[in-house]
Amino acid sequence: MPIAKRIVAAVALAAAAALGCTAHADQTTDKLKATLQSRLPEIPIKSITKAPIAGLYEVNLGTQMVYTDASGDYVIAGDLVETKTRSNLSEAHLAEFNKIDFASLPLERAVKVVKGNGSRRIAVFSDPNCPYCKQLETTLKSVDNITVYTFLYPVLSPDSVTKSKAIWCSADRAKAWEAWMIDRHAPAAAASACDTTVLDKNLALGRSLDVTGTPTIIFSDGRRLPGAVSVDQLNGALASAH
Repeated sequence: MPIAKRIVAAVALAAAAALGCTAHADQTTDKLKATLQSRLPEIPIKSITKAPIAGLYEVNLGTQMVYTDASGDYVIAGDLVETKTRSNLSEAHLAEFNKIDFASLPLERAVKVVKGNGSRRIAVFSDPNCPYCKQLETTLKSVDNITVYTFLYPVLSPDSVTKSKAIWCSADRAKAWEAWMIDRHAPAAAASACDTTVLDKNLALGRSLDVTGTPTIIFSDGRRLPGAVSVDQLNGALASAH
């Protein structure tokens, strides 16, 4: 057989072998997922992949990573840390798995606040009665050159819905939002004719993205960060997102 044909045949054989390995891996993780889901039906399993440790598999639950053996007989809850770099692999992998396509977010359904040149962008799911959301708004006062898209996400109480409707129906939504969250000036009641169906759409969007708490920050590169973070954390995440 000519050399060229032998090279082509070798490449084809290697490709077939790789596909075979991939298919086998998929069958293993699919079977493991089915086993775990049947034994733990109350816990939604997003995906399962091989862990860096031989014999262990990483199970993505959406809000945390856990680990299991190949048979699904045992589950380990806790973070996996690489000692050489002191990197939290569980946290890093969860952030990667949970990335969101920022460009696909319906930003027209968010309250838009621009600071400075607005060059850096984040989206935030926030409840008007959430104390950590108010803490984040105070932190954002120290951050410049940013555009913040706040999706009103009233999940805490009926009053959260009332305030969200009032803010959305304000003539200046950004002003009404900041007046309440920072200065505690309650917005005027929403007019009965105001269309507030956007709130239902935001709630559905948040559920589809596994937003389980407020505030949840989404950066332009798709990474998310839950909770009221510090100025340093926020600036660091903004810097790495560009």
